[in-house]
Amino acid sequence: MNLAIDVGNTRVKVAVFADNSLVWTDIFDKSEFEKAFHRILQKYPELTHCILAMVGSFTGNLLALVGQRLKLLTLNSDTVLPFKNEYGSPKTLGVDRMALTAAAVNRYPGKDVLIIDAGSCITYDLITSEGTYKGGAISPGLKMRYKALHTFTEKLPLLSPEQIDSLTGKDTNQSIQLGIIRAIEFEIEGFIGSFTDIYPNLTVILTGGDAEFLRERLKSDIFAHSNFLLEGLNYILEHNKH
Repeated sequence: MNLAIDVGNTRVKVAVFADNSLVWTDIFDKSEFEKAFHRILQKYPELTHCILAMVGSFTGNLLALVGQRLKLLTLNSDTVLPFKNEYGSPKTLGVDRMALTAAAVNRYPGKDVLIIDAGSCITYDLITSEGTYKGGAISPGLKMRYKALHTFTEKLPLLSPEQIDSLTGKDTNQSIQLGIIRAIEFEIEGFIGSFTDIYPNLTVILTGGDAEFLRERLKSDIFAHSNFLLEGLNYILEHNKH
């Protein structure tokens, strides 16, 4: 059995895989990791291997803890990946984008795939039907845009995302909601349209913490996968066992 660990800035996502099938997931604060890790080992004593992807920081003590109990692979730019990487600066490619691309190769072999990850940032990543990663784009995420309007102005309030079914805001709050959500909607649809012009049979994946909220606004035919990154981590781990 495999354990996949995705370390973010404040939260940790984990998943247990058996025979390449997802059997269990959990999310908790980084401060709870040590206790949570012991609980996972007690619940799944058959675990033998682990892959760790770190976007946020992770202490050496916690790394040692995992490595003492499981055969550990820490995902980085030196890891052997199950796709050809044409990124111009491969050492700067985020481990989250590596994992998402691996998931696309595994789940949609022989297809051109655009992966849209709507998290702290919104990332766009293209993998071709030949299994070649071409690169992508990064833009501010949903919550980051709300914080930016509030932080870099004197009077605009800090709001939480709210769907507004209109093209014109009737007050400042509605105007902010429309300006942010519609801008992301148009941005995503624009990227999908531009890529589809080049890859007519494009498969589009939407994942990340804000995927469900944004999916309601999108007209394009997309697939939503909540555990796509964790699936990709497991696929990279299996690829490196051989």
